[in-house]
Amino acid sequence: MTHPSRRRHACFRGASLLALGLAFVLLAAGCSDSKGDSKKVKAKSTGPTAATSAIAALPAAQLSLVAYSTPQEAYDKLTEAFRQTPQGKNITFTKSFGASGDQSRAVQSGLTADVVAFALEPDITRLQKTTPPLVAADWNRGPEKGMITDSVVVFVTRKGNPKKIKTWADLIKPGVEVITPNPFTSGGARWNVMAGWGAQVKQGKAETDANAYLGSLFKNVPVQDDSARKALQTFTSGKGDVMLAYENEAIFAQLKGQAIDYTVPDQTILVENPIAITANTKYPDQARAFVDYLRTPAAQQIFAENGYRPTTRGVPTARKFKTPKTLFTIADLGGWSDVTKKFFDSTRSIVGDIERGIGVSIAK
Repeated sequence: MTHPSRRRHACFRGASLLALGLAFVLLAAGCSDSKGDSKKVKAKSTGPTAATSAIAALPAAQLSLVAYSTPQEAYDKLTEAFRQTPQGKNITFTKSFGASGDQSRAVQSGLTADVVAFALEPDITRLQKTTPPLVAADWNRGPEKGMITDSVVVFVTRKGNPKKIKTWADLIKPGVEVITPNPFTSGGARWNVMAGWGAQVKQGKAETDANAYLGSLFKNVPVQDDSARKALQTFTSGKGDVMLAYENEAIFAQLKGQAIDYTVPDQTILVENPIAITANTKYPDQARAFVDYLRTPAAQQIFAENGYRPTTRGVPTARKFKTPKTLFTIADLGGWSDVTKKFFDSTRSIVGDIERGIGVSIAK
């Protein structure tokens, strides 16, 4: 799915990625990743081509990937698939996954990273504000604007949707338990908040009504985990009636055999996840080759197989992604800079005041 905010770049991006795709194909995965990988996977084989034989291998390097929690399985497959390409055969990986905000702060505090992949843009831009900057100012140049995956916020319910939860209004009904992570640690939670708030505005309600909606919503949240993946574990263990989540998390749960359904609400937000190479990486060429690979059709198909909506046209997918009636972006709500201050400032903000009012801890 290509959103209108990036549609003007679609032709250019599709052409460039298809060209890159000739250079990056998946061979049968027989070798394992580095010791830093917690899970080994196999990549699909498409066979060698004349184009791949002309690409020289890069010098050996061990890249450190620091990412948010939900795409772990996708990145386990993608790092191994990259290592089967001519450029990537001498490259190994260590990987760290966790709540997006926590991961960003860890890199800010000194955690080694060559590539960072987070849930939302402010977790990247935080690393631009360090001295010296840990991410270059032009990290989001190019047609992708620094984004690597897309998704939408959905309602995850028990199999059969026993409480018939279909609309945002259903989430604030008495007796409905909603699972969503803590928005002061989890990027996924911030997307959930803005999806709910934006849905009210897109239905023609005043901002004061949208603020009140968030207050009612959080009163129905019995527990707030620190990451989207932990929230999924809480929900699949039996807690709650509905979970606000990325669509890819719902698909992940289904692929793992969990008895869940999910609904794409009529009004929801386009989730755009950024990636960047750190300014202090010792291996800029290897890191750039990996990020470029992630934008190829072959890599985007792996993302799609893990529930993410392709960010380019022409990527075959095994499932049909539903287009919401009203799909809006964070830019439609003012952009992350304004949204972060207005909703998520730790000292005074809409969500901060709501959280303090119900006794929930706020990370500084």
